Amino acid sequence: MNIQENSEHSIDFCMLDYQCSYLEDKKTRMYYRYMRNASKQLISKLASRGWRRFGCYFFHPICAGCNGCKSLRIDVRNFSFSKSQRRVMKKNRQTMLHIRKPGMTQEHLDLYNRFHKHKSETAGWHYTPITPQLYYENFVDGAHEFGKEVLYFKDDKLIGVDLIDITEDGISAIYFYYDPEYASLSLGTYSLLMQIELAKRLDLRWIYLGYWVDGCRSFAYKMNYRPLQILDGFPPLEEEPDWKQLA
Repeated sequence: MNIQENSEHSIDFCMLDYQCSYLEDKKTRMYYRYMRNASKQLISKLASRGWRRFGCYFFHPICAGCNGCKSLRIDVRNFSFSKSQRRVMKKNRQTMLHIRKPGMTQEHLDLYNRFHKHKSETAGWHYTPITPQLYYENFVDGAHEFGKEVLYFKDDKLIGVDLIDITEDGISAIYFYYDPEYASLSLGTYSLLMQIELAKRLDLRWIYLGYWVDGCRSFAYKMNYRPLQILDGFPPLEEEPDWKQLA
């Protein structure tokens, strides 16, 4: 299958090199393909080959002299909750969930900005308030029938938004943000456990976790969701991806 077969309009481009967010001494470059009308079949094939999606933009790194980014996926069929994960589930017994097509309200924007401002103060993230246009382009546009948002509520208040793609064989985790005032609920962990529960109910095999870079502390949490498989590189659609069990 050719990518073009499922897109009436596609554009290829790449960014100029910029400072890598994961490795301090590296530069990164991303390869992008803008696709207005990607199908569920196509995004499933791309997710299984290490591509990520924001809006209508599909991308993966093409960094010169570096192959540090590896793709990870959780084996849902053989996953079982640890004691600490069960404690997180228990803490969230009163947390309500609602799954729907991605949307954008002022509540979404305010929550997203509170989360990023908190991260700028605690983790050194660069903070610029998101605009409605940028939020729409990244998280609402391009969802079609496969993109969903999982809304988390507590005390009649929106406290978390988890953006996902439901593919033919799994769930691709796109982005999660939450209210820092509810950090004690471990919502990042809880949202991933809820993805696993949803995949089990839908009889889907994998949770596509995105990238992992050895030595990057931001990705260390992903090792807590074994069994995991790892993919080296980004094979073309005409080749089968060679996922390997992570020891």
